[in-house]
Amino acid sequence: MKKFALFLIVLFPILVFSQINLKILDENGNAVSDVNVSYNSKSYKTNAEGFVKIPLAETEQTLTAEKETFTSFQKKINPKQKYQYLNVKFVSSVKTKDIQEVIFRGKGKPKITDLTSLEISPKQAQVLASLSGGVEGLVKSLPSVNSNTELSSQYMVRGGNYDENLIYINDIELYRPFLIRNSLQEGMSVVNPDMVSTISFSAGGFEAKYGDKMSSALNIYYRQPTKFELSGEASLIGGRLSTGFASKNKKLSALFSGRYRNTNLVLNTLNEDTDFNPQYFDFQSYINYQFNDKWAISFLGYWAKNDYEMVPKFKEVDFGTIRQPIKLYVGYEGREDDQYKNMMGTASIIFKPNKKLTFTLDNFAYQNREREYYSIASGYLLQAFDPTTGDPVATYDAGGQIDHARNDLLARVYGTQLRAKYSPDANTDFELGVKYEKEKLKDLTNEWQLVDSLGYSVPRNNTIPGILDASQLKLRYLITGNNDINPTRISGYAQFSKKFYWGESRVFVNAGMRAQHWDFNNETLISPRVQFAIKPDWEADMLFRFSGGIYYQAPFYKEIKDLDGSFNSDIKAQKSIQFIAANDYEFKMVDRPFKLTTELYYKKMNNLIPYYLDNVRIRYAGDNNSEGYAYGVDARLFGEFVPGVDSWISASYARTKENIDGMGYIARPTDQRFRISMFYQDFMPKFPTMKVNLMLVFANGLPSGSPIVIDSNTGLPNIASRYVYQKNLPSYKRVDIGLTKVFIDQKDNKASGNFWGKFKELALGVQIFNAFNINNTIANQWVTDVNSSNIYPVPVRLTGRFFNVKLEFKF
Repeated sequence: MKKFALFLIVLFPILVFSQINLKILDENGNAVSDVNVSYNSKSYKTNAEGFVKIPLAETEQTLTAEKETFTSFQKKINPKQKYQYLNVKFVSSVKTKDIQEVIFRGKGKPKITDLTSLEISPKQAQVLASLSGGVEGLVKSLPSVNSNTELSSQYMVRGGNYDENLIYINDIELYRPFLIRNSLQEGMSVVNPDMVSTISFSAGGFEAKYGDKMSSALNIYYRQPTKFELSGEASLIGGRLSTGFASKNKKLSALFSGRYRNTNLVLNTLNEDTDFNPQYFDFQSYINYQFNDKWAISFLGYWAKNDYEMVPKFKEVDFGTIRQPIKLYVGYEGREDDQYKNMMGTASIIFKPNKKLTFTLDNFAYQNREREYYSIASGYLLQAFDPTTGDPVATYDAGGQIDHARNDLLARVYGTQLRAKYSPDANTDFELGVKYEKEKLKDLTNEWQLVDSLGYSVPRNNTIPGILDASQLKLRYLITGNNDINPTRISGYAQFSKKFYWGESRVFVNAGMRAQHWDFNNETLISPRVQFAIKPDWEADMLFRFSGGIYYQAPFYKEIKDLDGSFNSDIKAQKSIQFIAANDYEFKMVDRPFKLTTELYYKKMNNLIPYYLDNVRIRYAGDNNSEGYAYGVDARLFGEFVPGVDSWISASYARTKENIDGMGYIARPTDQRFRISMFYQDFMPKFPTMKVNLMLVFANGLPSGSPIVIDSNTGLPNIASRYVYQKNLPSYKRVDIGLTKVFIDQKDNKASGNFWGKFKELALGVQIFNAFNINNTIANQWVTDVNSSNIYPVPVRLTGRFFNVKLEFKF
């Protein structure tokens, strides 16, 4: 199996037949579609990717490519080379001094002015073999992004944590569930890849119109269908059904999609005996109506329900070293029953009095109801083995604990935002925006852990085994809270974008300012931001980008909640001053286009709130008593490793440290260090309907593998214990492979009158998750051996190898 997977990684077209693979790009490297190609007395057209396959003639013939506003191209094709790659750059036939847009988009697609944004193909998000979600799965393949679990769609960017990332759909900020502490509970990503038209991602230094968070901004726009469509998929872990339509006059369009997911089969690859019943549902809609050239309305709706039930029975974990092999046996009683319900609705009114001016009024409401209930009792046996004979030795330890929680959360946000955009010409934009939000947070917390005197941790002095300890029984920790607040948040921004010539060099500038006030802590934030890019008139195609500014992590539910469960109104926003320098170098290699992007960044951070990671849940200390910094370098090579399909390799080196209460700098729990990833696509030249995609990740382990000490006086976690315990988790290594057989693709085949001719697409795929069956670790469970006073880190494993079968169709 490993040899087969390795073959797929290095697979290149070797089974050749007579064919020309033609791809046409414009001067900015964008694909040119609908190009008229003439060859061997036949006519062809390039598809949306600028690609077309042409049978090779037996004699020398001239190939001609033509399209209006572009200079035509001609070339004589030598028939001796049976399989040919031909990449053509179309040059505009219209001479103008105006700088053309950096990103060209079709009707209905927004213009992206953020110079730090990277575009991601929605098509690649749909085909990617990913457990966490197609869009976020691709984001995790970028050099600046890190994630140590495949079960979560959350990610960490440049030393930031899961809470520091912005997510927008149609310019409306989204929220993730707050109480999730285990990646098994999370379910589906909020982003539905089947509805997406545009994806842009900024890893930092983003423009002023994006909100107040310190790490990244993911901006997604949903598409508008132009005719009736019906598509879906069915697999071993869920399914999807989407439909869309447009009226004859194209004024009304609507897109609906429902999804279901159950990861029970995947979770059964965990090394434990547990009954799982995780069920996730969601439904999304996007409706547009264009009254006339000036007025339009739209509605975006989202509803999701995640139910996670778990009944643990038994777990057996082998760990330790070759010299000291150890095995942990754990028996359980009890269950966990969690529910997460999310709803969001946005009604937008768009007014365009003329081509230069646009007003958008968004009225939005979001509600999140979460319930985390569990009562689980466990007893364990910790046993060592003789490294030579493998027989158990006499020294072992036994104990138990009870974990209990009754946590309820209601988070509601509703409000309105008004945005205005004025574009006096194609290269200048003025943007203004103001937003009013009313928030409600109602939090009921009752969470505790009881450990016996010989258990996972020791809350009181050790006693002699076998002798009853008559002292008062103490909980290891107790977190309680009854909070109900209704704060108001007001924010706004103004920014200016301009493209112009400086001599023979192209220059791009984006500068802006945003402000925010939150009446819960009575804090006002002012955040200036600037972006600058220059494209010199060099023979080498290079773009230099610089960006920076002040970025805040505006506090919300997680940041204001202390370790004891109460809300802290004195908490302030965390502050980050960012500097980013980047270079984009476009070149040709083996007659195919490639792009190398390199970025250097530095962040100086103040007013930090220390935290620790509990699986994927973040627990903040509730005090702005830390400062820190982050720096690193990212590199990404993007291009056609195989003609006609895009792939990339990413690599990064990063460090992030903090100084808590002046005790010195130590690594933050998200200190990434080295990471390399690859997204690779291929197809067999002789069988182009056989396609493969591969995701490979290697990342150093995070420094969140140390125990959190419970303070004996307060009964609360002591964040400063990280200065005593510094242990990294093992490196994260994973390979996911997707194999697809396309039976029908009507980009190449015209519809026929039979049943199969009604399909636009029909494909059957096999996904191999964790192809090498690597036992990755997401956290450590700490077990105390009273006999030796040793504390053992017992790894909490992630999923093993899993084969998924997926059928996709489109009418």
